[in-house]
Amino acid sequence: MIVSKQTCIKGVWNESVPGISFDNEGVSNYARLYENLSIAYPRGLKGKAEWDKIVYKIKTGKKNSKYDCVIGVSGGTDSCYLLHLAKAEGLNPLAVHLDNGWDSEIAVNNIEKITNSLGIDLKTYVINYEEVKDLFRSYMKAGMPWIDLPTDLAIKAILYKYASQENVKYILRGNDFRSEGSQPNEWTYGDGRQLIHIHKTFGKIKLKTFPNYTLTSLIYYGLIKQIKSVYPFYYLDYNKLEAQRFLEKQYNWKYYGGHHYENLFTKFSISYWLYEKFGIDKRIITLSAQILGGQINREKALEILSQSPYKSDEIDEIIAFVIKKLDMSEEEFKAIMKGKNRSYRDYNSYEWILTKFKKISSPLLKLIFIHKPQSLFQDEIRKGK
Repeated sequence: MIVSKQTCIKGVWNESVPGISFDNEGVSNYARLYENLSIAYPRGLKGKAEWDKIVYKIKTGKKNSKYDCVIGVSGGTDSCYLLHLAKAEGLNPLAVHLDNGWDSEIAVNNIEKITNSLGIDLKTYVINYEEVKDLFRSYMKAGMPWIDLPTDLAIKAILYKYASQENVKYILRGNDFRSEGSQPNEWTYGDGRQLIHIHKTFGKIKLKTFPNYTLTSLIYYGLIKQIKSVYPFYYLDYNKLEAQRFLEKQYNWKYYGGHHYENLFTKFSISYWLYEKFGIDKRIITLSAQILGGQINREKALEILSQSPYKSDEIDEIIAFVIKKLDMSEEEFKAIMKGKNRSYRDYNSYEWILTKFKKISSPLLKLIFIHKPQSLFQDEIRKGK
């Protein structure tokens, strides 16, 4: 567990979390952010009514397309349950999966079970693994905290790509701030411009199949093509544990052992890389959100945080697997682990553009997204608004 001097009385956010502050009552600004988001996106009757309006828009907005929405599926709880929800609402989604060469067998089987059972078409985008390997090695050499950022960008890119190809105007996403929380930028920020810079500096091969997600593509797909992202779980009474039990019973779905552990590189990035190299425990964020959402009690969360995010009897095997799959030597891996830790601020990105031209970029983002981006909520809460 990462030791800190003060912990939020409502969650388990502590002083290891960048930008955290506490009021006189001992409540953190991250807890206030959660509360603000809950007010902006209420559940219950209000949430259901808002969701029903969105479903109506999706159904009536369908034009010249077999599908009315696109859903990215990883084999995890949220995306699999979202496929079930979409069909239950009478929607006809296209399931889209990104194959970066690191899928767990459990995740692949989960995707197959859900899509086959529900009769949902699935498109899988496969990135040339040499490119994936070169990108992951580049991010590790760059000393970045969130080395799985290329996967996040590629997923966003292919969702827009297939939505555009199929003339679909809505992408349904399984994100849920009530069970995942809001990650500080210092832990997970990155963008398409930064990826190009890091790969140019540390990479060795040309990227031909990797689908990057750039500011240009965001503006093109979001503003010109009018493709919108919707987060159904913001509105509905969704409980991740209950969803898991339902999926297991209904579709013989299997759990994969942890938050985002359905992908093996993501599992390594969260449970070992961030924790051992940077002292970052992302469970602080997710568990805090789940406490405020009534999904876990604070005592249980603290008990979980008192233990390492990885199992000591498994970690050597995981590290050996990562080293082999990335074509590294043990010496190279150890040197990278001991290398200087960097921040996203150490490499070129879009951040300075969005910050410098905030009077333009903020209204632009609001036009592109149905929901107010959490980055804007973070800015406000850090300023004490």
